[in-house]
Amino acid sequence: MDDPTSADEIADDGTETAEPDGRHGSGEDEHDNEHHGHHHHDVDELGVAIVTVSSSRGIDEDAAGDAIASAIADAGHAVTVRELINDDFDTVQSIVDRLVNRGDTDCVVTTGGTGVTPDDVTVEAVTPLFDKRLPGFGELFRSLSRDEIGTRVVGTRATAGIADGAPVFCLPGSESAARLGAEAVIVEEAPHLAGLARREETEE
Repeated sequence: MDDPTSADEIADDGTETAEPDGRHGSGEDEHDNEHHGHHHHDVDELGVAIVTVSSSRGIDEDAAGDAIASAIADAGHAVTVRELINDDFDTVQSIVDRLVNRGDTDCVVTTGGTGVTPDDVTVEAVTPLFDKRLPGFGELFRSLSRDEIGTRVVGTRATAGIADGAPVFCLPGSESAARLGAEAVIVEEAPHLAGLARREETEE
């Protein structure tokens, strides 16, 4: 004999009914609401400063900076400033510190100076500015880079962190590495990170 308790009666009692595929009806809505709530601070259009650290190239030869700028523009964001500076500790640190405090800049991306030669000082210059470090960026970048350069990723010190409420990403100086980091990671995550880093400011 069939169970006299109908699905409608169960629903009237307030018990959650299941969809034909076995999923509870409210599960997807809860997930969508959670996803929306988690991302509602995202910055729709970032202002991005690009800093190329090199003593051997001019702005017209800055293929790495061009690759980052293209990725930023293609994602609907704006390049607010581009700088090409020598690989000098004090210069790198002062430029990045100035840029993160610009009103039109939400994010800073550097390219160059992340290797292991004596004049690779970007990481040493920038990391003291970080209020919070983002170790996952370097880990993910090296994981993605392994497909291109194999075990040489051990010499890549790409890093990232939050400085004065702005995400700062330090990429290697090669064009392919700059494009990979910008397209595969930065344009995907920078809007979210920038929004979270300045959440208290936007809520005031």
